[in-house]
Amino acid sequence: MARRAGRALRRVFASSPAAETAAVTQAAHAIQQPVATGRQIAVSSIRGGAGKSTVAALLALTYAHYRSDPVLAVEADPALGTLPHRLGAREVRWSGSDLAQIVDPAMLITDLTGYLLPFAGGGWLLPGSQGAIGTRLDLDTYRIVMTSLRRHFAATVVDCETLPAEVARTALVTTQARVVATPATPEGVAATRAVLDWVGGLHSGLLPTTVVVLTHTSPDSALDVRRAAEHLGAGGAAVLPLPYDRHLAAGGAIRTELLGERTREAAARIAAEAMDRAVSREPGRRQQQRQTTVHPPGQPPVYVPGQATVSPPPQDPQRAPAPAGPQSHAQPQQQPQPQPVPGYHPPQAAHPPQAAHPAPAPPQGPPPQGPATQPMPVAPPQAAGTPQAAGTPQGPGAPTAPDQRSPFDGGPVH
Repeated sequence: MARRAGRALRRVFASSPAAETAAVTQAAHAIQQPVATGRQIAVSSIRGGAGKSTVAALLALTYAHYRSDPVLAVEADPALGTLPHRLGAREVRWSGSDLAQIVDPAMLITDLTGYLLPFAGGGWLLPGSQGAIGTRLDLDTYRIVMTSLRRHFAATVVDCETLPAEVARTALVTTQARVVATPATPEGVAATRAVLDWVGGLHSGLLPTTVVVLTHTSPDSALDVRRAAEHLGAGGAAVLPLPYDRHLAAGGAIRTELLGERTREAAARIAAEAMDRAVSREPGRRQQQRQTTVHPPGQPPVYVPGQATVSPPPQDPQRAPAPAGPQSHAQPQQQPQPQPVPGYHPPQAAHPPQAAHPAPAPPQGPPPQGPATQPMPVAPPQAAGTPQAAGTPQGPGAPTAPDQRSPFDGGPVH
């Protein structure tokens, strides 16, 4: 009674509703994240009685509750496993050995569910045996069943044999994540540390996708959970506790409405961590925001990790500004040059103009004569800037007229 009162007081004064809501939302998001292919999670332990089948049943119930796609629970420990009892199965019609003989790759999920047992929450169960004592699961049968059912179920929880059995070793390598149930005792922690060292020697990518669950089978535990988590977490494995629950300790079918609040929260955290590590080998990783930098023109780009280097747009050599020179007040500062016509070579002027309005050389010799013997009349001088009529000759002192010839006929290039 005193312990319950203490927990109630801590919940009232030390808890934060915002933090609790954020934790539950984060766990639900991790459990419900979409998967491209079916994810299989193997649950094993170092010895019997460590709560392996209980943890597997809690994971299956949690995934079936949160996810909308099909969820499967497979019993791969027909000799000592109690997964059908934990999930409330009243009868066993088909086992994994029977399904391996009739399964076909062309079968649909509606054809397979006839050989499975439904459990609370909308999930499906495949028992390992029909209740016979001493039944063993063949390795080839396990491979056929798991390979054939993977594409139909988004999440599959496998209740494996104790380590280091043959099926358990195969499940450790073939599944995307693994959960190791460990008794919350000094002996259980020491034995699990040895098993984790053996698992890490098999492949370097196994420990980062492993979740260790410290199961408390007694309300009074003298184990320091924090020190045990530091000891077992060396190598990349996640360590999460499963508190003592009277409903789980009583055995029988698990009813989620009878579980304690701490037990439901712990089951959600374990399921979220296992799914997160099954989807990605780096849980919680975030994509780095790529920033764009522009290096100065004429210099090579400098690579910065996490940033994208973009060069400035190249300048068109034909559109480059012309050098400074005398320009007319009626002419703009910069004008694009006309594009040359392929295959055509414009005539070149004998003497290119030196300015925008070159002054013609003074006439040499007598003025041109027409067909008549009388000389042509000379037009009077005009004011600067006044347009001159076409075809009117200019005198020696006349102002310079703009050259109206096109660039293709030898005229100035503007």
